[in-house]
Amino acid sequence: MTIKEIQEEIIDEFSMFEDWMERYEYIIDLGKSLPLIDEANKLDENLINGCQSKVWLRSEIKGDKINFTADSDAILTKGIVAILLRVFNNQKPADILAADLFFIDEIGLKEHLSPTRANGLVSMIKQIKLYALAHQSKLS
Repeated sequence: MTIKEIQEEIIDEFSMFEDWMERYEYIIDLGKSLPLIDEANKLDENLINGCQSKVWLRSEIKGDKINFTADSDAILTKGIVAILLRVFNNQKPADILAADLFFIDEIGLKEHLSPTRANGLVSMIKQIKLYALAHQSKLS
């Protein structure tokens, strides 16, 4: 699936919920389904700066696509990173770099997060794109 198609799928899923309490519960459930990052990768070098809670993010290139693994010590943040990995995992670096993340505004995610969590969301996206940039330069 393309990044655009995945985002449209997420928008459809979030439209099923009546209010933000239900959406928060769904985000937390998504975090519970996040594949666990290897404890050996919970290193300071994999921590994302700018997040209120601890978020570890690791990437590796497989063929011409990037695979991400992540974890967080906060349940809501873990759900947010799970959504981002759903969008970006197993995508080409160039597609990640060119991606317009419209789903965040469409589902109202940023406006329903505390300012520190919203900053963390931006930091996670920035780190994903930095990994994509680094992998793209290795591929070319």
